[in-house]
Amino acid sequence: MTCPAGFTLMPSGQAKSPPQRLLVTGGAGFIGSHTCLVLLEAGRELVVLDDFSNSCGESLRRVVELAGGDAAERLLVLEGDVREAKDLEQAFEAFGPGGSIEAVVHFAGLKAVGESVAEPLRYWDVNVGGTVRLLEAMAAHGCRTLVFSSSATVYGMPERVPIPETAPIQPINPYGQTKVAEEHLLADLRAADDGRGRSGWRLACLRYFNPVGAHPSGRIGEDPLGVPSNLFPLISQVALGRRDCLPVFGDDWPTADGTGERDFIHVMDLAEGHLAALDHLHQGEPQLLTLNLGSGQGHTVRQVVAAYEEASGQSVPVRVEARREGDAARSVADPDAAARSLGWCCRRGLVEMCRDSWHWQRQNPEGYRT
Repeated sequence: MTCPAGFTLMPSGQAKSPPQRLLVTGGAGFIGSHTCLVLLEAGRELVVLDDFSNSCGESLRRVVELAGGDAAERLLVLEGDVREAKDLEQAFEAFGPGGSIEAVVHFAGLKAVGESVAEPLRYWDVNVGGTVRLLEAMAAHGCRTLVFSSSATVYGMPERVPIPETAPIQPINPYGQTKVAEEHLLADLRAADDGRGRSGWRLACLRYFNPVGAHPSGRIGEDPLGVPSNLFPLISQVALGRRDCLPVFGDDWPTADGTGERDFIHVMDLAEGHLAALDHLHQGEPQLLTLNLGSGQGHTVRQVVAAYEEASGQSVPVRVEARREGDAARSVADPDAAARSLGWCCRRGLVEMCRDSWHWQRQNPEGYRT
């Protein structure tokens, strides 16, 4: 994969005076663990705050192993909840009185669309309430740089594809609505400082499309609890023989082969995007940056299945079912703004996504519980 014409990929860690001491909330999860690895490899010191309700501490042990060198001395893991003031206080004081946190990468939150429909109060409490508490703690400790984990679900049913950041915001489920609320909160926070002579906030909202894949070593990857809700873990489990077939929701969509089309992004590209966003914020003036992180290329379900069969050498039978309410035919990012602002773009394609996903799943058939 290459950047669009006219854009130059910025090597990781070459920003001017990058923040060195970071708090990563939800850092033991799928995207969080891969981002922690990229940050450690860039020489950063990390405090991870995670309640481990949907993640496993083994992921971070393996992150340290992969990073090597003195990584174990630069990573401190705390079990705690971003809604709890005492847990946040412990995280912000982890480096001692003279070692303040310089920036935060905020992954902590709930993320299952279907579950959000069944439990909206819980989603608003954890996602929005947790972000409010985190921002209060940041303000109290003089830390005003944040990279926030948002989602392409804020676009709902897109009116045109590829989807730019200027597209209408119209979430269709409570999960997407919480992400919109958190984005509005950050916009209000940024606006409150404008023109008042105070130290301004540096904020980035990164709208992910469909993160997939794993670290190429196969040591860390996606480990969902219970029945997976995402395509790649389901395909992996069928290829392993843990499931009989892959449910495909509709084969009559207006796409190349009738199955839904999505923009999949390798989790390592996504992790590198967070490092680029952190360094960009630190270099520039106080700002609120809102960017899509996606590949800009769409793949249908059947195209993904064929690529996964090629990568794994296994058959992935499918069973066509009725369309699901709320699904869109196509959802593909326009990633040009991220390329222009960050010098970042996806460098790994569908072949790497399938290969690395299978490598992880084959080595860890039961995830971190293997």
